[in-house]
Amino acid sequence: MSNAQVKSAMRAFEILEHFRLSQQPRTMSELSTDLGYPLSSTTVLLKTLVNLGYLNYDRGKRVYFPTTKVTGLGDWVPRALFGSGQIIDAMNDVHAATSEGIFVGTRNDVYLQYLKTKQSLHALRFFIDEGTVRPITRSAAGWVLMSTMSDDKIENMVRRANIATQNPAERVLVPEIFERIAEIRARGYGWAEDVPFAGGATIAVLMPGTILGSPVTLGLGGVADRIKKNFDKYLGALRNAARSVPAEPDFDTPIHIEL
Repeated sequence: MSNAQVKSAMRAFEILEHFRLSQQPRTMSELSTDLGYPLSSTTVLLKTLVNLGYLNYDRGKRVYFPTTKVTGLGDWVPRALFGSGQIIDAMNDVHAATSEGIFVGTRNDVYLQYLKTKQSLHALRFFIDEGTVRPITRSAAGWVLMSTMSDDKIENMVRRANIATQNPAERVLVPEIFERIAEIRARGYGWAEDVPFAGGATIAVLMPGTILGSPVTLGLGGVADRIKKNFDKYLGALRNAARSVPAEPDFDTPIHIEL
């Protein structure tokens, strides 16, 4: 595949992502300006997406907007990932008890990926968008996921994650990770301060069962001082929520995912 084809594919997804964030019709010039694309490239991409049925073009108003075909691409995913909703219920329980940012994460190659998030209600907070990935070595949730692996696989994971991490300052030492994982295996939870956000803190626990064959973590994050002040309460809420999820989630009952 040529670099031009890769760039076009990336830009097509970026256009759809832009609509997800703006949630309103956009003109071609607005999309070109907002995304920093040449007008000629934007014209071709939008025409292609219209022809494929993913965008609607209102010729009178000269604006574009996604069609339901975009929704159809992934409307089956929540049930495939979360079963009948026990994991989502667990997230909601922790959020109700803490009002902090809550997430469900799993491993995606050498990354931690936030599959589902629920944003904090506190005035001072950190924002993590659903689908975000970061090196698995750079978060408490990532360490929790790695704690389920054998030592040789952990070492291999760290080395591969370091290769994929462009910023040298974010690369980690293997002994450092083994120290973190030893603590998690002894305590039964992961804890991180100032990682990945300065001034922030995270608590994460392992969930029963797997998603697509990978271990799952339930985590809570927010301002470090507030997390430390409420540590016992927050850890208890996470553990209670994790215990409420069966090891074999029900994938047969329909689920409603709050958007």
